[in-house]
Amino acid sequence: MNHCVTRPENGPAPTGRSRRGEPRTYDFRRPTKLSREHVRVLQIAQEAFARQTTTVLTTMLRAGARLELLGIEQHSYDDYVASLPDPCFLATFTIEPLAGKGVLAYPLDIAMAAVDHMLGGSGSADQPDRPMTVMETAITNHLLGRLLSELAGSFSHIIELQPELSEIEYNPQLAQAASGSDTVMVASYTIGIGSRSGEATLVLPFSSFQVPLNNAASPQLSESAQAKRRRAFEALNERLTQVPVDVGVRFAPLEVSSEDLLSLAVGDVLLLRHPQDAPLEVTTNEVTFAYAIASNHRRRLAAAIVPTPATSQNRAQKDTA
Repeated sequence: MNHCVTRPENGPAPTGRSRRGEPRTYDFRRPTKLSREHVRVLQIAQEAFARQTTTVLTTMLRAGARLELLGIEQHSYDDYVASLPDPCFLATFTIEPLAGKGVLAYPLDIAMAAVDHMLGGSGSADQPDRPMTVMETAITNHLLGRLLSELAGSFSHIIELQPELSEIEYNPQLAQAASGSDTVMVASYTIGIGSRSGEATLVLPFSSFQVPLNNAASPQLSESAQAKRRRAFEALNERLTQVPVDVGVRFAPLEVSSEDLLSLAVGDVLLLRHPQDAPLEVTTNEVTFAYAIASNHRRRLAAAIVPTPATSQNRAQKDTA
């Protein structure tokens, strides 16, 4: 059974940065696999990629360029392909050492304008709506190589990737980077070159990135780091056993009224009312941790530790209950 929440008629369509309370479509047959931690880790990488790509485009095209992250979402590959215009510029690439392929897609006119800029043009003229020629493809491949290099650097805190350009397609249906039902992570960007702007997407397979994302969200310590932590724990434990602690041996506490306390004078006697057969309390920091009886050791007063009285055990059990 498929349930979904739809937006109100004439309302704004869902985007990567939806406002709080805005209805969003949810397909219960394809539950969300991207956790909040995954999105946080991906956002760091995708924003770094956007910054570096902006620098590369501006340098290589010698024109104002920008790439800004809009949001990161999960889709099936079929749903993603259905959202793309036809024709569209799509570059598929391998993501060694991981399995599967990634996709970088943006409007065809922006791809043609980029070639125009690299050949010394202004990029403002009407661009042809056709596949690229061999020369145009070679020029674009050089640019894509730089972008994939920046992608590897941006994802280095997740996994060391070695992306390689696979092929270029113009019909989204022919760019078979994944099976139709596969879950993919779609990062949406606003891309602009000169006066042209549009939406770009970077698609990565979730199944391939799941383990690296889990590790990046909850980093696992290396063996050397674990050994260092064990040595620190052992050193701390050893030092703690040598820390001096003030210990007191006392009779049972005595309660007196304020009037009696203020009227005490030299020579007055306070009855401690400590039972003769009851052991003394051994305390530290107002916490009783043992019991003892008065004794002596080599002409010194001492306290011999004795078993905990049954009455004290019963009282502790009652307090715990």
